[in-house]
Amino acid sequence: MTIIERTEHTGPQISRRTLLGTAGGLSFAVAFGAKGLLLLSDAEAKSAAHVIGAWVRIQPDNSITIITPAAEMGQGSMTGVPAALAEELDADWSTVTLEMAPAEPAIYGYGGPGRKSMGIYGSRAVMRYFNQMRVAGAQVRKVLLAGAAAHWRVDPKDLTTEPSVIVHAASRRRMTYGEAAAVTTVPATLPGIEKSELKKKSQFRIIGKSVPRRDIPEKIDGSARYSIDVHLPGMVYASTLHAPVQLAQPVRWNDAKVRAMKGVIDIVKLEQGVAVVADTFEHVLAARDTLEVEWTKTAAAQGFDSEAALNAAYPAMAESRNTDVRTVGSKGNADTAFSGAAKVYKANFKSDYGYHAQMEPLNGVARFNAAGDQVEIWEGTQAPGRSRQRIAQALGLKTSQVIHHQHYLGGGFGRRSITDYSIEAALIARAIKRPVKMIWTREEDLAFGMFRPQSFQCVEAALDGGGKIAGWRHCVVGDGGRLVYSGIKIDKYYRIPNQHIEQRGASHGIRLKHWRAVAHPFNIFAIEGLVDEMAAKERLDPFEFRRQRMAMTSKAKRVFDTVEKMSDWRRKRPKGRALGLSVSERSGSLGAGVVQISLDRKSGKIHVHKVWVAVDGGTIVQPDMARANIESGVVYGLSSVLKERATIKGGAVEQSNFHDYEVLRMSEAPEEIHVTFLDRDTRPTGIGEIGNPFIAAAVANAFFALTGKRLYHMPFTPDRVLEVLKA
Repeated sequence: MTIIERTEHTGPQISRRTLLGTAGGLSFAVAFGAKGLLLLSDAEAKSAAHVIGAWVRIQPDNSITIITPAAEMGQGSMTGVPAALAEELDADWSTVTLEMAPAEPAIYGYGGPGRKSMGIYGSRAVMRYFNQMRVAGAQVRKVLLAGAAAHWRVDPKDLTTEPSVIVHAASRRRMTYGEAAAVTTVPATLPGIEKSELKKKSQFRIIGKSVPRRDIPEKIDGSARYSIDVHLPGMVYASTLHAPVQLAQPVRWNDAKVRAMKGVIDIVKLEQGVAVVADTFEHVLAARDTLEVEWTKTAAAQGFDSEAALNAAYPAMAESRNTDVRTVGSKGNADTAFSGAAKVYKANFKSDYGYHAQMEPLNGVARFNAAGDQVEIWEGTQAPGRSRQRIAQALGLKTSQVIHHQHYLGGGFGRRSITDYSIEAALIARAIKRPVKMIWTREEDLAFGMFRPQSFQCVEAALDGGGKIAGWRHCVVGDGGRLVYSGIKIDKYYRIPNQHIEQRGASHGIRLKHWRAVAHPFNIFAIEGLVDEMAAKERLDPFEFRRQRMAMTSKAKRVFDTVEKMSDWRRKRPKGRALGLSVSERSGSLGAGVVQISLDRKSGKIHVHKVWVAVDGGTIVQPDMARANIESGVVYGLSSVLKERATIKGGAVEQSNFHDYEVLRMSEAPEEIHVTFLDRDTRPTGIGEIGNPFIAAAVANAFFALTGKRLYHMPFTPDRVLEVLKA
């Protein structure tokens, strides 16, 4: 197997963590092959290979490099996306090396001409790239077959392939892809591919069969490269202090005192912060802690109290006729359905702000050339192309003047699809005229966070004379547009004939951002919370209520039927245990989940012991990877459901680190998570976030089954649970 590792490190030694080159960020490759270890310049390594199209290089030793456009933050897309190309290429995966794509959306992006993107978010990487990568692989295979056929003077139709080998059965001749590439003249335009030329599902060797992920060995042995690991000659360090009240701007600070501190090199004023630059990060932190900054008082968030807004202002907005209203969905005539209803059910739900809590602190490395008209950026971003464009815009440069080096991401969850931290690194580097590594502290990341918005929801259902749900109303109050109303539509699983769904806006000047599954977790919490409440009051089993009253789609029936069997729903549970059920939906995938919980009635702590999830995600390209994504979503979702909450008082975030912004611990994770895929021969849909949206409702519904009481405010912290138990 050939392994290629790129590095921008410079220095005199080779270690487990880094491979050090010579100078100036020159990129090198280490090749381990039949001839042993070779140290080649990147240009030499590439020149030895045969390039076929934008995505593939084939070495003479038959190893294959596939360019992968998928930002890797632990979800496995770096492997999952090129797996589709390798499948149609008929490549031997054991010889495949992956190389991160340059930030060039026009070449490596998905989408149509003029609107291509390399953004990896919404759990859509494999889904977006699937067809494109299959065609790319089939094109390279077709070129190789044509080259081999010309060399052997046979008809290409008489040739077949085995993993990385071309076979002419009639003459029993065989040629490796490396040999074929050497005798092939690559056309300027790769040949077209008809749908009939792509493999049938029954022919797949890689798609649907888990292959080794290329990022895992590096992450285990410590050689995986994150931007926080980058070291450049002459590099210094920086960190930014932003205003306690978001979006306020610096006016003045104790400049002389801070500049006199050990190691301090400079202090740089930014639009919304003050950055300290020093020779070591320890000196940066000491100086940063000494900063005393006066901030403007004009920030929109000034005086904002999130709890008062959620508990008083939002409910009033839900009832007011003078609130700014946006209709998100409408179907039939909801007013008529409710005016003629035999029975109406209604409930209100609340959820707090949520922080992304990615493990790697936000950071970026920047270096300008001597002329100051070109900048290099090292970062881990979910959207390399857009990041490059925004950095250029912030600096007043052309995109071509920004050289971008993509790295692994130590967690993303939507936060790393915007590049404000790397822009700061670039601005600081330009100001001090030296390479700089800029790192936000955990406290800074929380204080200047970009949050999942808080929300208040009122949900109503109208039952007709036969007891079926004939009308549905759902109002969500909160800031952020789609950030509060995504996942609020129910037609993908319940076909209620009359619906009215709306968002009521509220703007507070708080930075908001897409969060894993965006608004689906709290919207589905409200939807399925009311459904479960109706089932109980109508004296029907939760599964049966959905089947009989909710006009379930055929897709929903399949996932509900599957999870009912998986969980053995009707079996009696041990005393002190109960089950809860919910639908899950995100990025084209549909699922249903069941949880088993227990409750410590003295402490108010809920513990989720077992989880069962059934998912229809179309073609499952890499089953192990997909399963791990859902398990991750379950744990991430549980953390937000049971613990995580950010509150804002006087415009400032009250939490500062993981001691007061609590996340789920390993000891609190479920003992068992069971995942079943309803694998179908259709295009893949999003898997990375489907494990999150159902959790809140499933836990709340299990809590009702256990206690007879309802939870309406997420997260279900021990204090809130005890309050509900006492009510």
